[in-house]
Amino acid sequence: MKIIIVDDDEMVYESLQLLLSREQDIQVIGTANDGEQAIALCETSPPDVVLMDIQMPGIDGIQATREIKKRWPQIRVMMLTTFEDEQNIRLALLAGAEGYLLKSAQPQDMAQQLRTLVSGSSVLDADVLKQLTQPETKDLDGLTAREKDILQLVAQGCSNKEIASHLFLSEGTVRNTLSIILDKLEVRDRTQLALYYWRRV
Repeated sequence: MKIIIVDDDEMVYESLQLLLSREQDIQVIGTANDGEQAIALCETSPPDVVLMDIQMPGIDGIQATREIKKRWPQIRVMMLTTFEDEQNIRLALLAGAEGYLLKSAQPQDMAQQLRTLVSGSSVLDADVLKQLTQPETKDLDGLTAREKDILQLVAQGCSNKEIASHLFLSEGTVRNTLSIILDKLEVRDRTQLALYYWRRV
């Protein structure tokens, strides 16, 4: 897995580079201290994942994420921050980030979460998720029982294969039903789908 670390604090990105480089399957191919440099690195040396700070001078992490996802949608973006406020979380996810971690995470946990992200799943720190789970008045009555079951498993972080096994369905059926759910609820991806669910249960 090739990653780029973006943070305006030199001590932070050097520490992360040192710690993550110890993992056999992780290769840090570049570091940047602002969003502009991050975009330039993605153009010259496309990574699998960008580990992106939010608060930076100039082009911040949210703006950079939006540009990276627009130009290279295959690159996964993991937001990394000390901030737990709801506004930044929402802005990062709306910009296209697939994951959101706090800098207080243990290095081994961070490495595993990066692997999860690359595998196609979304990653949200448990403390971060709490910021987004306040109930709303809208409910899930527009979904069928099967759609609700699939939505619940998506929210729990299950892959399509795991959902298919759990519900005794084919992966194709899960994929098709998931597309219907996304369309019905008017959300873009699995991350936003999980947030939608947890805010309504």
